[in-house]
Amino acid sequence: MKTSIFINDIRFHTFHGVMTQERAVGADFTVSVRLGYDFTQAMKTDDVADTISYADVYELLKAEMAVPSNLLEHAAGRMVECLKERFPEIHTISLSLTKLNPPMGADCAGAGVEIHWTSLNNDKTLV
Repeated sequence: MKTSIFINDIRFHTFHGVMTQERAVGADFTVSVRLGYDFTQAMKTDDVADTISYADVYELLKAEMAVPSNLLEHAAGRMVECLKERFPEIHTISLSLTKLNPPMGADCAGAGVEIHWTSLNNDKTLV
């Protein structure tokens, strides 16, 4: 059985980007994350101590999004590294970081990056 928790489309206003304007006024972003780990004990006990709290995951992502980066790749990599460190029971992470209305002249819903990490075939750090 594969088990995971997820949070979809967390909205942030923060200051990532290479352009001066992006760093000054900020932009809107979304983060979605899926964490694969064994939570079968929580299925039996109905106890939050036997799982990873969504609130704890959100607070970690919020703290990392508050640190400005030039590149979305860098911000996303930091988030994955922090999740791995804080929750060693995680064996897979899928994270997407999307900049809404990016300043590139395109009419699009957003542009961004995705990271899919698994402990089964890659134990190296990302950042």
